[in-house]
Amino acid sequence: MKTTCLHSRHEALGARLVNFAGWHMPIQYRGILEEHRAVRERVGMFDVSHMGRIEFAGRDCVPYLDRIFTCNVATLAPGQGKYTLICTDDGGILDDTILYCRRPNSFLLVCNAANTAAVLEWLRRWQDPDQQVSVLDVTRVTGMIALQGPESSRLLGTLAGPSAVQSLDPFRWVETAVHGGQAAIARTGYTGEDGFEIIGTAGHVATIWDRLAELLVTPCGLGARDTLRLEAALPLHGNDISLMTNPIEAGLGWTVAPDKAGPFFGQVAILRVKAAGPDRRLVGFELLERGIPRAHCPLLYEGHAVGEATSGGWAPTLRKGIGMGYLPAGLEKTGTPIVVDIRGTMVPAVVVRRPFYRRMR
Repeated sequence: MKTTCLHSRHEALGARLVNFAGWHMPIQYRGILEEHRAVRERVGMFDVSHMGRIEFAGRDCVPYLDRIFTCNVATLAPGQGKYTLICTDDGGILDDTILYCRRPNSFLLVCNAANTAAVLEWLRRWQDPDQQVSVLDVTRVTGMIALQGPESSRLLGTLAGPSAVQSLDPFRWVETAVHGGQAAIARTGYTGEDGFEIIGTAGHVATIWDRLAELLVTPCGLGARDTLRLEAALPLHGNDISLMTNPIEAGLGWTVAPDKAGPFFGQVAILRVKAAGPDRRLVGFELLERGIPRAHCPLLYEGHAVGEATSGGWAPTLRKGIGMGYLPAGLEKTGTPIVVDIRGTMVPAVVVRRPFYRRMR
């Protein structure tokens, strides 16, 4: 298995390590619930160095990337990031990503660890030899920390300077001095809380982690990362979205720019579904009785199986079972009563608005 630049720190802390997408990653340290609460109430830090980081450079970056991504790359200004999708010709979602603009002809992509190889293959497949664009995988020579929670801005300000941190709006980023070295700071995250993602050279990211540990920031594993993102109703690729789902049915139509100058992969299929309306929609649901739904649990309506859960679990903040899944069009309305089959136990539930949890501003 591959290891990140912080692997020795996880071992020293006694983390429970598992194989995640070929990486030896911490699932938890002192406990998922404790780590979850730390992020909701104070601050926590995650090693997300396993996520793919790919750099693009060259005078033809914009036309090349505009063909690959669903967003309008030409409108991205330096210092701006965008949540965007990579789709195949049939509209399936190859990956959901964040694309950052450094300069007009320089970009950085962060993609999911499980999809990095497929994303790289797709990117290189569509490189036109007549275009001047370089594609460089920098995942192994860099590291990445997610600092998340209501105290994240104050704490990061002690490492990077308050003005550099507090001036960042969501999905903005800056390359600046952080704890004695250069790093990129983006106001992004996967928890539903205010937070930042810090990218730098592998060695420097390790020193940043150590400094955050000295400031008593709680280390958090992939287990808490999943419960936090579920409460925030953030989709997980491979579960809630995949090559078998269209952005429209997944509720991600807002990531598709309708006014792009040129065509992009999946455009025709996505716009066709948008015009006709999807046959199914991704919904959120909460249990009305105690239970813990999981992915693949059948969803029933009026006694008939009509879909299945794609994500599910116990929500520590809300103290109830919640989940997401696809239901036929017409059943996605808030208040629709359904039943979740949890290993043979029929548990009543109701369709609710997403996200399940929204932080106080």
